[in-house]
Formats: sequence, structure tokens, C-alpha cells
Amino acid sequence: MSALQEVSGPPREVEDAHVIDESLRAPGRFGMLYDRYATEIHRFVAGRLGTQAADDLTAEIFLAAFRGRADFDARRGVVRGWLYGIASNVIAQHRKRETRQLQIMRRAAADEPADTGHEDLVTGRVTAASVKGRLTAALDAMPDADRDVLLLLALADLSYQEIGQALDIPAGTVGSRLNRIRRKLRAALGGANPMLGEVDG
Repeated sequence: MSALQEVSGPPREVEDAHVIDESLRAPGRFGMLYDRYATEIHRFVAGRLGTQAADDLTAEIFLAAFRGRADFDARRGVVRGWLYGIASNVIAQHRKRETRQLQIMRRAAADEPADTGHEDLVTGRVTAASVKGRLTAALDAMPDADRDVLLLLALADLSYQEIGQALDIPAGTVGSRLNRIRRKLRAALGGANPMLGEVDG
């Protein structure tokens, strides 16, 4: 393909949808989407769960996308938003598994003396800065649906429309949730603007 064809070719969204369609007949074509989006998806997952989990989950996300590619509907949105929707679901499933494993470990360790050395170290780091501690608490208290909207915006830099597609909600709902989230974060931070790190005056 020449540089001229690349410049005058279809928009990436159309091209991505075409790649999915082609991959139904030639599965190897799906690799183009992996090459195009794997780094971006990995960065998003790493921002939510850390690099080690992101390494495994990125592969899981693309495997789920590959298996579900026949269900992709270009009329409902673009491939990028579809992939972030899958990523959000895989992250949620991972967190549920981790929570169950943690509960099992807590039950098993209930009779053992607690070793809080590592926990104290982590807690100390989280509470080292007052604002960071309050922000962490506010994020922890936030409903999952709101946290997903915020993190898709902050970590993945998705548009309202792409966030809506990823979470299967209208773009207007995304905007409403973000306004509510900003108000809650500002209140939790004592008037500090959560987007600028400044105190409103």
C-alpha cells in the first residue's frame, strides 16, 4: 500500500470494522487489531491493576475479543470502544476473582497472628500525602460504574461517546456521571479541583 493510499484511505474506524469482518474468513487478520491496540489496552489495564496483571489480562482481553468478533456491530460503535468495553469487563472479573481469593485467605489465616508489616508499609505510602489519601478513599467509596467512567476518561483518554460504548450507556449519561464525580471528588478533597490539583477559591 502506498503512502498516498494510506492518507486517502478509509478512516481507522471503518478500517478496523473491515478487519473484524475479514477476520471471520481469515482469522489471522485479527492480529492487525492486536498490533494496533494492544499497547493502549495494556496501558489502561496497568493503570487499573498494575503491570504484572496487565501482561496476563491484555492477552485475555484480546482472546475474548477474538472469540466474540462475530458479535461486533459497527452500527453500535467503533472497535476501540468495543475493546475497552471488553477490557472493563475482564478487569471486573479479575477483581471479583481476587476478592474471592482474598476472602478465602483471610478465613484460612483467621487463627494465625497477623503480620501487618507489608500492610503498614502500603498504608504508610498511601497516606503519606493527605490529598492522595483522601483521593484514594474517595475513589474506593465510589460506585464501580462511576469509577469505570472516570478511569476510562483519565487512563484511556476515551471520548464520552467511546466511554458510552464501552459501558453500554448513552454519552449524555457519561457527561452527567463525570459532573457528579467531579463534585464528589472536589468535596472529598476539601475544595481542591480534582482535575488540576488546586484549591477552589
